[in-house]
Amino acid sequence: MELAFIPSPSRGVLYLGPIPLRGYAFCIIIGVFVAVWLGNKRWIARGGRAGTVADIAVWAVPFGLVGGRLYHVITDYELYFSEGRDWVDAFKIWEGGLGIWGAIALGALGAWIGCRRRGIPMPAYADAVAPGIALAQAIGRWGNWFNQELYGKPTDLPWALEITSSADGRVPGTYHPTFLYESLWCIGVAFLVIWADRRFRLGHGRAFALYVAAYCSGRAWIEYMRVDDAHHILGLRLNVWTAILVFLLAVTYLVVSSKKRPGREDVVEPGAAASAEDADGDEKSRDTGKDDEIADESGTDPAKNEAGSGKKT
Repeated sequence: MELAFIPSPSRGVLYLGPIPLRGYAFCIIIGVFVAVWLGNKRWIARGGRAGTVADIAVWAVPFGLVGGRLYHVITDYELYFSEGRDWVDAFKIWEGGLGIWGAIALGALGAWIGCRRRGIPMPAYADAVAPGIALAQAIGRWGNWFNQELYGKPTDLPWALEITSSADGRVPGTYHPTFLYESLWCIGVAFLVIWADRRFRLGHGRAFALYVAAYCSGRAWIEYMRVDDAHHILGLRLNVWTAILVFLLAVTYLVVSSKKRPGREDVVEPGAAASAEDADGDEKSRDTGKDDEIADESGTDPAKNEAGSGKKT
């Protein structure tokens, strides 16, 4: 007897008149805003200007969406180009289907372009936005809940996910909520990176590498639980192999980078420190001007007052 389970929404889209409001899209949008907000706070704390993260995100986010969709379509091409399928569906990103590997790869390319235009070191920017990306993934995974997709093996655990749809080969029942597992894992990854960054002052891309390694270690076992169709190599799903490979690359970068470039960047955004000093100088000048005005009004000379104050009493 099923005592409890996580219910799936009856539908993943609401209509505001003729305008469809899709839960999957909302999760992606909210995730992007959270990533930019947290990245901006971390960037300012590192000595950068406010707004720089958002400016570069204008390049990174579109590239990331395209990369995520390309990875999904390429690795699951039979969903769009096999007999009886409509290839136009490959462009319907709102129906779900974003591969994080492609999103990070092309998103990094977009961020690199934005960083080049601003004269900012890409590794420093990646370190600042790493925890935010993990939180964006945690929020974005709830889009799979709205679409009733990417769940795990059948289970009768109290936190099982109830699938009610029978479309596209789904079998109604209760399954492991792998979307929830990955969402919680990503939240843990975000806090891990924030803690490690404060504790060890990670720099030169090492905070981002830690995020990648930690995410991949969780994605491997979560991916192993999923039951949706996927390509297999030597008995393992393609994404498991991808997670293993990317994990090894991230760990290698962590080790090599820490030896070659220990510590953290002193300057992450050229001109930001100078602007802050100019602002401080302007404020001091205004304060000095106020002192002069007060002295003029009182008919006394600040220099004489200082000299007089040096007399013995």
